[in-house]
Amino acid sequence: MATTLDPIAEFREDHRKVRDAVLAIAEALTKKEIAKAREILGVLNELTGPHFRYEEEHLYPALRKYLGEYVDQLYKEHDSVIETAKVCVSLLSKDSLTDKESQDATNAAMQMLIHVSNCDGLAILSERFTPKEMDALSSSFATSRKAGVPLLSWADTIRKSK
Repeated sequence: MATTLDPIAEFREDHRKVRDAVLAIAEALTKKEIAKAREILGVLNELTGPHFRYEEEHLYPALRKYLGEYVDQLYKEHDSVIETAKVCVSLLSKDSLTDKESQDATNAAMQMLIHVSNCDGLAILSERFTPKEMDALSSSFATSRKAGVPLLSWADTIRKSK
């Protein structure tokens, strides 16, 4: 039997990594450390692509039985995070940032923490899934990770509008 991942533990660990990366990019942006901020943004792009894909294609639909229409808000939060990431990519393509650009980018990055916090709370509901549902989520999470499509590539090429 193949080893399966624990989707709840992996989900929460991803959130910890994103939390730490968001705090790090906010610090780099505040200090106008463009190269460091670009590097962290790249890490976030790689990490969040498979995570968002798993959430939107598998976890969110499964959570509808508990959350109903609130799930639509989770998709909208993803829209906002994706837009913020695109703005950050645009800003970080510059050689330097103005004070206002630095502050705006820092504020935008910090807004992503709200989604991380909200989203991590979904783990408590996920604990109510049946073993069969958990196996399906485990498999789908592993598949999303194996595909490894970065967030912005996934958003522009694969993601279906919700």
